[in-house]
Amino acid sequence: MKPVNLKVELLLLAVLALLWGTSYLFIKVAVEDFPPLTLIALRVWGACLFLLVVMRLRSEQLPRDLKTWRMLLVQAFLNSIGAWTVLAWGQQFVDSGLASVLNSTSPVFIFLITALITRHEAVPLRKFFGALFGILGVVLIVGVDALAGLGDQVAGQLACLLGAVLYAGAAIYGKRFHHISALATATGTMIWASVVLGPLALIVDHPWTLRPSAEAIYSVMALSVVCTGVALLVYFRLMRTLGSMGVASQSYLRAGVGVAFGIVFLGETLSLPIALGVLAAVIGVAFINWPAGKGIGRNRAGAFR
Repeated sequence: MKPVNLKVELLLLAVLALLWGTSYLFIKVAVEDFPPLTLIALRVWGACLFLLVVMRLRSEQLPRDLKTWRMLLVQAFLNSIGAWTVLAWGQQFVDSGLASVLNSTSPVFIFLITALITRHEAVPLRKFFGALFGILGVVLIVGVDALAGLGDQVAGQLACLLGAVLYAGAAIYGKRFHHISALATATGTMIWASVVLGPLALIVDHPWTLRPSAEAIYSVMALSVVCTGVALLVYFRLMRTLGSMGVASQSYLRAGVGVAFGIVFLGETLSLPIALGVLAAVIGVAFINWPAGKGIGRNRAGAFR
């Protein structure tokens, strides 16, 4: 891997957390007028069109070989088609706070899958502790009371955990696209997501009967272009620079984004548990993304894992 400017990559990680963190606001507005399946389909359609325009402007080409397109289908299932569907279903039965905690376990699954199965990148123990710190931060931010429902509505909670596993798989599998650009990878996955989810939405929801408000339409546009199209470009770039666990650690920062929005736009106050939660989340991200050569994880040969 080429040397990277860690400060730039961490800034982009914060941007990714901001983009995906704001998606919840747009979804909350749009879902009032659009059924979940139609909303997801519109999200990927809009992102797909945006990314195709960007590809045209940059004179980039989509891959032409069938193998790469099969790989893109797998990535699309892990990162959007499968993950978003099971999460949308699970969140019907699970409180949003608990769903946030369960969904933030992706880095833990990445650590376990990498250490036990794929071994595609170094996973020193500090990354595992970073993942645990991050989850602790999310729990403190959303409130310890969110764990009170753990064990109830098991099917819904398992669906949220399955979504986290799929996200973990997406972060790991996405490392395979070194032979095409981040833009081509993002565009290819959205093309597949559009092909699969579009017809399903037409069959299930009959979206031509909907009468959405202008506010809902603008929310879908922002969700598609900014929170999906732009975010995926950042996501696939960071996957190449920070690695699987690094890019997944943005799930902890997303909780902090929610806190910041609450303070700025809703007049909420910063309580001590929330402040400690934000601190724990930042520590978790720092542990996961600690650069080699900074005194953590030195092996016998003097290199760093």
